[in-house]
Amino acid sequence: MSFSRMLSAAPPSALLSAGCRAAAMRSPTIDVLGSYFPAWMLCILLGLATTIIVRQILVGLRLDSHLRTAGLVYVCMMILWTMTAWLVLFND
Repeated sequence: MSFSRMLSAAPPSALLSAGCRAAAMRSPTIDVLGSYFPAWMLCILLGLATTIIVRQILVGLRLDSHLRTAGLVYVCMMILWTMTAWLVLFND
């Protein structure tokens, strides 16, 4: 096999083996009353709850009316809090 053929075969084989990591890697799950739930569900719920709390604070401070694209701001805020919860709780 020539060197150029080996180089052309390397990227597809690297992509196929990308999911092969250490056997100790596992999907993060949470035990809730005997059932296992994916950890991302908890993170989404925490992100939603935190966004609602921050929205209530903004409404209380009368800053909510100054947001031009409130829908976009709250979607981005939920993503921010969801990813923050994931990093804080499940960063191994």
